[in-house]
Amino acid sequence: MTGERQVRVWDPLVRVFHWSLVAAFFIAYFTEEDLLAVHTVAGYTVLGLLGIRLIWGLVGSRHARFTDFVYRPRVVLSYLKDVAALRARRYLGHNPAGGAMVILILLSLVATGFTGMGIYGVEHHAGPLAGWLANAGHNTKELFEESHEFFANFTLFLVILHVAGVLVESLLHRENLVRSMFTGSKPVRDEA
Repeated sequence: MTGERQVRVWDPLVRVFHWSLVAAFFIAYFTEEDLLAVHTVAGYTVLGLLGIRLIWGLVGSRHARFTDFVYRPRVVLSYLKDVAALRARRYLGHNPAGGAMVILILLSLVATGFTGMGIYGVEHHAGPLAGWLANAGHNTKELFEESHEFFANFTLFLVILHVAGVLVESLLHRENLVRSMFTGSKPVRDEA
């Protein structure tokens, strides 16, 4: 809606983090073993971004902090019921479901990165886990490979749910949440 007063919600670090993470994840996801060097750099980029986001989630701006968007499971479930009934309250920052999704995606990406480092250590004797995995056998390699594939695909599934949630929320509250992740601003209305 044009002409509405805007309020800054997402600071530049959150926005750069978000879109950089999107790019790094998809580069890693689609390169796999075909372009191992690119895959590896993209994977380490994801982990580096996660480290930055963890710190920013503790000391960053109001809506970047975990304390602003991590809710108890019953609050998340109640919010999802309200969404299903098309009466969900609008939040200026992440809503309870969006906050839960952020945490799930971050945890899944950590697991994806850790298992990827495990594969790199076992197969190529490189990376930060190489010393610990130097004498690992075939079963360890298989465990890391299966886990890495699971978490990469699980992350993709979560991303698809996230995008669907953004679309539903955008329609429900008549605002373009994708644009707000580029501009950092949302319309001023009565909300928390």
